[in-house]
Amino acid sequence: MAGRAPHRRVPARAVRRTGAARFAVVAARFNERITKRLVDGAVHAFAAAGVRSSDVEVHWVPGSFELPQAAGHLARSGRYRAIACVGVVIRGQTPHFEHVAREAATGIREVALATGVPVTFGVITALNEEQAWDRAGGDVGNRGEEAAEAALEMAEFVVKVRRGQA
Repeated sequence: MAGRAPHRRVPARAVRRTGAARFAVVAARFNERITKRLVDGAVHAFAAAGVRSSDVEVHWVPGSFELPQAAGHLARSGRYRAIACVGVVIRGQTPHFEHVAREAATGIREVALATGVPVTFGVITALNEEQAWDRAGGDVGNRGEEAAEAALEMAEFVVKVRRGQA
């Protein structure tokens, strides 16, 4: 069984030091009941780091396959310090699962590399619905919260690099 991701909470002061800090959460509507828990976890993580709720936007897209395209448009807008992508892909009886999961992961990585805006991967890839719920605030943590924490940490890292502090 997978464990929880390591946590490194970004102190609220770090977010405030970096100036205007707007963040986005891009959420896949497919498996929406589970994804809603990921969104809640992400929003909570941003709030816990001192990001005002008015500085966090949630954007819904049809499914995990569409996450990279939406993240790309948001990243190129220049309005966001970082973007957390969340969604749920559950294995079915066809290879569709592998294609969607791979393309979501590859696309999210490519957006981050092409734009320089941190774009994090909070997409659950589970063998069944029970595993997905465990990763959406259950026994294994909340991948949405972890994606937001990674976005915060990477946003801080980018600012430090630009200031010559990393």
